Amino acid sequence: MQELNLPVADLNMVQKNGKTMVFDVVRKKYFVLQPEEWVRQHIIHYLNSQLGYPFSLLAVEKGLTYNGKNWRADIVAFNNSGKPQLIIECKAPEVPINQQTFMQAARYNLVYKVPFLIVSNGLTHYCSRVDLEKGTFEFLNEFPSYQSICNID
Repeated sequence: MQELNLPVADLNMVQKNGKTMVFDVVRKKYFVLQPEEWVRQHIIHYLNSQLGYPFSLLAVEKGLTYNGKNWRADIVAFNNSGKPQLIIECKAPEVPINQQTFMQAARYNLVYKVPFLIVSNGLTHYCSRVDLEKGTFEFLNEFPSYQSICNID
């Protein structure tokens, strides 16, 4: 798989029926290693090892309903009170991050109402802080740490 603009993750991978499978420590099972899964797993490990997010407070492919349709957010991080604080939308490295990607994350946020949104294809990352009351957002230079999301009500 392609090298990403993220720290190298120590992923548990096996071969099964001619396919490479990767273990997801959050969902606690193996998944076929596709480019988007490669990005998702690296981000999960980066959140945990570098930014202090407990695996137990991450949800992967978290289901939600918006406008009568079912969707899945790639990664949702919760604070220690169980309140969602961060949505991450992952794309495969070859998929450019564009306005449609941002709109997808913003759509999920109409349900979750989190203060942080990230979109990433593993090479390019855009992090933003959302002020839901004012309807504004600002771009951040880095992913928020777990400590920083816990200090938000």
